[in-house]
Amino acid sequence: MRKAIVHSRRTGGGPVNGAEPGSAAAAFAPALALPKKRSLAIAGHRTSITLEDAFWRELKAAAEEQGRTVAALVAEIDAARGPAGLSAAIRVYLLGTSKARAVTSPHQE
Repeated sequence: MRKAIVHSRRTGGGPVNGAEPGSAAAAFAPALALPKKRSLAIAGHRTSITLEDAFWRELKAAAEEQGRTVAALVAEIDAARGPAGLSAAIRVYLLGTSKARAVTSPHQE
């Protein structure tokens, strides 16, 4: 069984920090863990959302893959989130889409 190598979009696809491929350090880029606050219009009102930069990047990529804006995707997540906080709901949504891509990826061994 081969170890999965996690690649960072930020570094152009190589392992992060020059760490051992497959290690936790190889998957972690400290700059991507810094929270950033952004404002979006959702359902006609402005709201601020704080997410780590890694999640903002994934959210933008997910919206682009679906051919819509980040605000439209966040509005859909917001409508379905129930009692969960919006930032948490976005993270859980992105985790689910990431897992779904991993299951359907042709590169799995």
